[in-house]
Amino acid sequence: MSILYYTLNNSVFSNFAFYSTASVVKMMGLSALTTLKRMSKDVFANPEDLSLAKNKSAVVVLNDPDVERVRRNHLNDIENIVPFVLVGLIYVGTNPDRDTALWHFRIFFISRVLHTLTYQFALPQPSRFIACLAGYLTTLSMATRVLLTVRP
Repeated sequence: MSILYYTLNNSVFSNFAFYSTASVVKMMGLSALTTLKRMSKDVFANPEDLSLAKNKSAVVVLNDPDVERVRRNHLNDIENIVPFVLVGLIYVGTNPDRDTALWHFRIFFISRVLHTLTYQFALPQPSRFIACLAGYLTTLSMATRVLLTVRP
């Protein structure tokens, strides 16, 4: 008899579905924040977007520090959330302990929220590094379980 791991009746999968979706939505929020920064500062990267500028003498700008800070934060989310989702899907299939899995998912999500806050408010290091490292190690822990459990 096969076990259905990928159903919302499985608490490990439903917790993963919640925290991975919350992480992706948080990442999408940085796209919106990038747009808001660009609009509020009249900083546009493409000539066709200059028609949206309040100041009609605005020019293309590719290096505004405020916009670039949000973009770097967004890139870091992409580099960390995508692996978490991919590894997490396989991790759920290893039938991990429910509580252990839940803490992996919670720690990852909280680390990404803290990373964004430390990045956007420019808090002193090592706050951002620690927040990023916590999420990275969480994904690495899940990947280790997958590699030790799955045999080719």
